[in-house]
Amino acid sequence: MSNAAARNMLYQQFVANNAIDPKLYDKHLVKRGLRNADGTGVVAGLTNICNVHGYVINEGEKSPIPGKLVLRGYDIRDLVSNAVKENRFAYEEIVYLLLMGNLPTHEELAAFSELMDENRSLPSNFFEDMILKAPSRNIMNKMSRALLSLYSYDENPENRSPEYEMATAISIISKLPNIMVSAYQVKRRTYDGESMIMHPLIKGHSTAEMILSALRPDRSFTDEEAKLLDIMLMLHAEHGGGNNSTFTCRVLTSSGTDPYSAYSAAIGSLKGPKHGGANIKVNEMFECVKEKVKNWDDEGEVADFLRKILRKEAFDHSGLIYGMGHAVYTLSDPRAVILKENARKLTLGTPFEAEFKLLESIERLTPELFAEVKGDSKAMCANVDMYSGLVYRMLGIPDDLFTPLFAVSRMAGWCAHRFEELVTGRRIIRPAYKSVMKEREYVSIDKRG
Repeated sequence: MSNAAARNMLYQQFVANNAIDPKLYDKHLVKRGLRNADGTGVVAGLTNICNVHGYVINEGEKSPIPGKLVLRGYDIRDLVSNAVKENRFAYEEIVYLLLMGNLPTHEELAAFSELMDENRSLPSNFFEDMILKAPSRNIMNKMSRALLSLYSYDENPENRSPEYEMATAISIISKLPNIMVSAYQVKRRTYDGESMIMHPLIKGHSTAEMILSALRPDRSFTDEEAKLLDIMLMLHAEHGGGNNSTFTCRVLTSSGTDPYSAYSAAIGSLKGPKHGGANIKVNEMFECVKEKVKNWDDEGEVADFLRKILRKEAFDHSGLIYGMGHAVYTLSDPRAVILKENARKLTLGTPFEAEFKLLESIERLTPELFAEVKGDSKAMCANVDMYSGLVYRMLGIPDDLFTPLFAVSRMAGWCAHRFEELVTGRRIIRPAYKSVMKEREYVSIDKRG
């Protein structure tokens, strides 16, 4: 048998032996994706960390409401708006809030920011041995591998004491931006034929400033740019225990494994295009719309092309308008609202203003077109991915780093949920799967045909 024939045989068996009749899920009352029939999530735990609120259940029916994101009891709108009003960086404050449970005083925040600053450097020879010698085309995969490698540089990686878990979390949160930029620079040199530029860290930088300084060849950036990136980090830092990557972190944590394994797995989950990787799909779709729609100001022409996407006739033939819709939010995603408000100010009078208006048209037209083409009039809003790509492009951040930046920010939330699982979970997470395969009698190998 040729290799091609062998592969084809294996493929056919793979498909045949892994397919389950969808009707069986209804018969056995299986909640696929841990979702209820109305799309709401199955309640799998309790948390004090975050509340993602996008609907209410009224007399047994799901009713849409404006979305709210609440971190440790504080509305994300208040956290962001006050940071903007006071003209200061606040991602470090969000990290403190998520890990410690309370907002810091001036003194506590200063000490915590300094601690993060001190933890940014990578271990001796780590860059050479773990990043430079094993480059990757995908920065998320490289970050996950590098995080696992940090286990080998930890003198006591199996220490589960609260003090050590906290120290490890702060170390990882602080180092991950450095790992991201380093992996990107190596990827540029190895796979893109570009120069690799490695800047030394500048003491006293906020996380947003550190990222822009390390990424740009001339290290220059405006305060306005850094504050916008800081807002991006704040908005992505945490989003409840039920999202796929956070749940992944909690599942691994419940098994008793080390923090490096739990956080690395969360990065792998976030990479997926149905989760954090969706921001790349939004960007790819938007580039397609920009190319195919000749007059961006003509809503009729924009609508016609969106219909083609919904009918699976254009873009990736999935029938999805990426950036629209969310598992929890219905009328609005507060992160998208905040990001849109801040992005609008910076696009005025720039070449990005036309792109911003085109995104607004897509956001405005999609719900009506979805109802028209799909026959489904469910409440639908833009999610944070709709505008994040535009903001990143305005900041000169390459596509390769859209999802990695999400991971850099979300590490704070993952750490908080790991802490909560360690303290209050105390049971390995193990949902049930019902077998629908009937038992068979063994057949000797010479009688199989």
